[in-house]
Amino acid sequence: MKYAYSKKINLSFDETIKKLREKLQEVGFGVLTEIDVKATMKKKLNIDYDNYLILGACNPPFAHKALQSEKEIGLLLPCNIIVYEDNGEVYVSTILPTVSMNMVENDNLEEIAKEIESKLISVIDAVK
Repeated sequence: MKYAYSKKINLSFDETIKKLREKLQEVGFGVLTEIDVKATMKKKLNIDYDNYLILGACNPPFAHKALQSEKEIGLLLPCNIIVYEDNGEVYVSTILPTVSMNMVENDNLEEIAKEIESKLISVIDAVK
């Protein structure tokens, strides 16, 4: 089952992150969490790892709607977006909310998930 939308980006890792943050903000998303996997692997395991950043993106109005429909949906929030390097290439991927929220048997979440997913995909497509 496909659970992510991914795209190769023709920018540097740092420039990709900068553009991604800008584009997220333009559509009403903020970044609530940030995990630098490379730094964490080095600090905790003394392993050199490629650039890899996990951003927890949130759009407060959508989060509010989702939480009103399903209190425990917070287990699936925020929407994770990753930026990573692989063999010198930079990629951005986002979770597909229609897939992740599909496991919750609540019809009210379906439309919310579609709207969020559309916005997240548009953000990734706009990073150039």
